[in-house]
Amino acid sequence: MKRSSRPPVLEPRPSPRRRALSEEERELWDSVARQVKPLKKHRAAKAQTTVRTEPPPVPQVARPAPPPRPMAAPPAPRAAKPAIPPLAPLGKRERTKLSRGRSEIEARLDLHGMTQTRAHRALTGFLHRAHDDGLTFVLVITGKGRSGGESGVLRRQVPEWLSLPEFRSLVVGFEEAAICHGGEGALYVRIRRARY
Repeated sequence: MKRSSRPPVLEPRPSPRRRALSEEERELWDSVARQVKPLKKHRAAKAQTTVRTEPPPVPQVARPAPPPRPMAAPPAPRAAKPAIPPLAPLGKRERTKLSRGRSEIEARLDLHGMTQTRAHRALTGFLHRAHDDGLTFVLVITGKGRSGGESGVLRRQVPEWLSLPEFRSLVVGFEEAAICHGGEGALYVRIRRARY
């Protein structure tokens, strides 16, 4: 049996994806095609291919700069109520009354011999109680602490603690006490009034 040298001819099968348009679809397509206008690609392509000859640049004359416009003032910030009230020193009159015994020292706290941690805890509790009880003036005794020629740790630390934000809601101000109440080793503390 002889084989033919020509490959067999295959007939194309209809694609399952393509189907013929129905008469209704054909009419719809024709009506849409009639309403569409072609894009103007040919003119745009010609415009790009033509060589543009630009005139030589004209030298620019320096113009004076326009005066700067006045800037509008920024809106004034609202006067917000300070979250932490500032410390205020005791007045001379109050200090004199306290030192002469005309104003009463309503409570005392002695921090002698305490560690810093214990003294801080004691001071915090004492000031909270004084504030809650509505007291005005209290005395905090730190001691002079002059062992070896140096001032005491609590004598330095207590004023720093009283200046911290955590005590500002409790303390209006403080000053070194008069000699009759301990002098350098004690502080008059004015307690802030509680607001209900």
